[in-house]
Amino acid sequence: MPQDPIYQQIIDAVERSIADGSLKPGDSVLSVREMAQRWNCTAGTVQRAYRELARRDAIVAVPGKGTTVAEPPLAAGHSMPLRRAAIVHQVESVLLSLLGAGYSLPEVEQAVNLALDRWRVLTQEPPTGTVGVLRFAGSHDPAAATLAARLPAVASGWTMQMTFTGSLGGLIALTRGEADLAGSHLLDVESGDYNEAFVRRLLPGRRVALLTVAHRRLGLMVRPDRAARVDGLNSLAAGGLRFANRQPGSGTRVWLDARLATLGIDRAKIAGYDYAFATHTAVAQAVAAGHADAGLGVETAALAFGLHFQHLARERYDLVIPETCWESGGVQAMAQWLASESGQRTVRALGGYDTHETG
Repeated sequence: MPQDPIYQQIIDAVERSIADGSLKPGDSVLSVREMAQRWNCTAGTVQRAYRELARRDAIVAVPGKGTTVAEPPLAAGHSMPLRRAAIVHQVESVLLSLLGAGYSLPEVEQAVNLALDRWRVLTQEPPTGTVGVLRFAGSHDPAAATLAARLPAVASGWTMQMTFTGSLGGLIALTRGEADLAGSHLLDVESGDYNEAFVRRLLPGRRVALLTVAHRRLGLMVRPDRAARVDGLNSLAAGGLRFANRQPGSGTRVWLDARLATLGIDRAKIAGYDYAFATHTAVAQAVAAGHADAGLGVETAALAFGLHFQHLARERYDLVIPETCWESGGVQAMAQWLASESGQRTVRALGGYDTHETG
């Protein structure tokens, strides 16, 4: 892509220096002449950049002091035009770069949602004006993370705090009163069903609802240059491939261990079996970065990181919600959104999800 014009590069450089603290409120900015010498450009180019920075409230001309970095707003709650302008500019730059590279807006949105999912602060304080907080514990799932992000919009005043503990960890958190709902996709080998047997075992006598988020495709996420060498789980034990696994207690790990036992595969022969991650996104990133050749995860994560996907199973991901929490406004609004065409369309757009039982 063509390089930004000089005046825009000057704007970016000044804003970066303010954002990283190199330039603080009240600090002097280089004079027009000094900046022109630094960038080997005309004074007019620098003046154009400074006019735009002043319009963004990033800098201000002070009589007798020249141009300085603007002071931040004095009171809490005031707008922060510099921060807002800086972040919008950076996001737009990335967006234009991705669109110019041929990605579509839905693809970009999916990638951003997964990135936010990966970097989300899981135990953040509820924002001001919060009516209620739903405490989520359990298995990682991109659709569940998207649901959490949408909750404040579909249930005004409600928010969700997410802690990814694995399916078993989520159910145990319910038994201890440490969570309001749990994300689970635990396969009962004897019945072939998901979650119900484990709920009866861990929450005996308690009335709970199983709210289906979606059926999702689970499989091997493989580096494209290794795709020809991978043909099912047997390939992992044949040698020459590095594997990225999910953590013990996760539903994905429970499924894998059961499947390896059924196939008679010795997990000790799988290089990287103990190389474990807490989320599907983290596994996909490890594979994409070359730290592993293949990993187990959902198709959504494979699509986001441009990995080859080899389908192995279709599983149901549920939210396990005790009766005491089911009637809350946040849960009811969440359930209605999942049952709506808009909600199901959002889930399907992530890729690798079937919503015929969603909601």
